Amino acid sequence: MFLSGINLKINRKVLIIGTLFLLIIIYYIGCERNNGNEDKTAAVPGIDLPAILKKGKLTILAENSSTSYFIYRGKKMGFEYEILKEFATEIGVDLEIVTITNLDDVNAMLNRGEGDLIACNYTVTNERSKFIDFTVPFMRTNQVLIQRKPENWETMSATQIDSKLLTDPTQLAGKTVNVWGKSTYYQRLVNLQQEIGDTIIIHKETGDFTSEDLIENVSEGIIDYTVVEKNVAQINSHFLDNIDIDLELSVKQKIAFGIRKTSPLLKARINQWLKKFTQKASFKYLKHKYFDLPEIANTVQDSQSSLKGGQLSLFDNYFKQAAAKYNWDWRILASVSYQESKFNPSARGLGGAYGMMQFMPDTGPRFGVYPSSSPQVQIQGGMKLLITTYNLWNDIPNHEERIKFTLASYNSGTSHVKDAQKLAAKYGMNPKIWDNSVEVMMKNLSKRQYYRDPVVTAGATRGAHTAKYVKTVYARFLSYKSMFR
Repeated sequence: MFLSGINLKINRKVLIIGTLFLLIIIYYIGCERNNGNEDKTAAVPGIDLPAILKKGKLTILAENSSTSYFIYRGKKMGFEYEILKEFATEIGVDLEIVTITNLDDVNAMLNRGEGDLIACNYTVTNERSKFIDFTVPFMRTNQVLIQRKPENWETMSATQIDSKLLTDPTQLAGKTVNVWGKSTYYQRLVNLQQEIGDTIIIHKETGDFTSEDLIENVSEGIIDYTVVEKNVAQINSHFLDNIDIDLELSVKQKIAFGIRKTSPLLKARINQWLKKFTQKASFKYLKHKYFDLPEIANTVQDSQSSLKGGQLSLFDNYFKQAAAKYNWDWRILASVSYQESKFNPSARGLGGAYGMMQFMPDTGPRFGVYPSSSPQVQIQGGMKLLITTYNLWNDIPNHEERIKFTLASYNSGTSHVKDAQKLAAKYGMNPKIWDNSVEVMMKNLSKRQYYRDPVVTAGATRGAHTAKYVKTVYARFLSYKSMFR
């Protein structure tokens, strides 16, 4: 009995210890599964080239950077943006941009179907290839160390400057380098420690710090070092003249667009196109334009760039003041103005249209706007016209839809849009929905069988032009909304 009691106690202890051990194992497995969970999001099926062609839109996940995508004086720019704009034109679809605020989430966003391609100066790696695919590379570039030149470097000789800089990777021993934690830069520094047989203090930044943010931090003395691709470093060195980018830390690596593993047809199509496009003079010019010419550096630094200052135009305050009177989003007003005149107060158009909002001679005076009016008055008049038109569509319950009907009316006149609405109802479409409904009939108003229909009162119009106008202005508004406050 005594021995059996001891055995019972031992068995209970073994059971308790075993249970605790099992719980610890489960806990760590759970932690391991949750670690990098965003990257491991399963790719949604069915979003491939046929679906993209059907919806007429290719969506890219881009960061706000000089190599990826940015807005300058209202215009969309960026090396990768311009490449993919050419591809979208090639396959006959519109290009939509979703701006990434945190690169830690980008693989998961792609796999969830929130975009079709990643355009973030993305390096091809074996680790990333476990979760997503890549297109053929369109660029190969080294990783380089970004370091700050010494004080008063302008008065020093090249030899004196070099004596104050790191010129060999082994000199990184004991130094602190700040890089994005999920980047290839981080992995390169980890490997470099093994190669030099010493410790590099690697500070892992989250994905809401872009490479260009960290480069600026080096320039301003906030941090000492960071690592980026050489192509990114080249652009930034044009306007941050106190940074050095000469120390290479890697062999040349492939830069490509990220793509879902469940989009093989899109991958095949873009690969076929990229192989030809990268051999063309137009691609070579894009590389020269973004990485060699100082003009792009000036554009990046301009206060009217989404990369600096967050100012959309010289007239942002006027747009905001005019829109605030009607509790309207100023970026819609700005998008219309860019479409009409590219923010040019002296613009002249067809039929005598004038100014930033392109008022016609018989319409402008009704809203207090004349060819000689100041930019502020022009913008105020444009806002009055838009809100007057918006109020005509008070039977449209959805605000976004109502905005699209307003834009269509601004472009072609309310009577033509009303005709398209009546045609939509007649042909069994929803007359209060623009996309793929009233929009379709708007396009048809250039065809005899439709503009001669008894329900049509205003006759023929260039409806396809209006449909494109609405799509372009609204898409630009969404881009402005994601990048300007």
